[in-house]
Amino acid sequence: MLEEPQVEAYLKRIGATAPTRPGLEGLRHLQERHVLSVPFENLDYHLDRAIHMDEEVLTKVVDEHRGGGCYELNPALYFLLTALGYRVSILPGRVHRPDGIGPAMCHLALRVELEEAWLVDVGFGRNSRRPLRLADRADQSDPHGTYRLIEAPEGGIDVLLNGRPLYRIDDRPCTLDDFRPTLWWYRTCPDSPFLQDAFCALRTEDGRVTLRGTTLTTIGSQGRTEEELPDESAVLSAYKEHFGFELDRLPNDPTVAGRTAGVQIG
Repeated sequence: MLEEPQVEAYLKRIGATAPTRPGLEGLRHLQERHVLSVPFENLDYHLDRAIHMDEEVLTKVVDEHRGGGCYELNPALYFLLTALGYRVSILPGRVHRPDGIGPAMCHLALRVELEEAWLVDVGFGRNSRRPLRLADRADQSDPHGTYRLIEAPEGGIDVLLNGRPLYRIDDRPCTLDDFRPTLWWYRTCPDSPFLQDAFCALRTEDGRVTLRGTTLTTIGSQGRTEEELPDESAVLSAYKEHFGFELDRLPNDPTVAGRTAGVQIG
């Protein structure tokens, strides 16, 4: 359980206020502020830094103003929501890829129990900005698009965005320790999508900003712009300007083979 100073620091990090009670309005506020404040990124995979799923991840997200993937951001939010009185469990998932659905335990999402159950996800890149009703099979409108949850033929629940499947969740809770074998796979396997290239993406009120390698892409109300940054100094400055954190060096260039999977970030 996080202590009060940790909770206050986390809330300040994402520009959120603590809900007066653990209800839906507060949950929506917390997820939205998290999505708009904490980037989806894989830089530590290319900086030779450890990936943490326990409370040590709070140092990265809160103190260093960094982001991460689903194995980091959703556990971090789990710790915050639990400290604020929410009933939260961890759900395993499988990612839909161009060549078919991926293996089990390769995505981590949250289930929050209120009057009904809600799917909360801040670690996918194309996740919703607001919670989704787990039992609802109709379209659910969100600032990021139209989401729909449908029963998968082989079991589980498929999460779709604008009709396109994103991932499949198993609505049977598990623990963080259950993900350690797949975290090792993500960190070491040449086929790991997180080892293909270094990226950092953050949702904005009207779009998204992404830095993939040396290419800075901005999508907003004025359309899409793409800029190739000229040197190391420009890339490091972009991390600070657009994502709010500083690095002392650039991520390593990927040297693994089989760089075809890529990470879909929207």
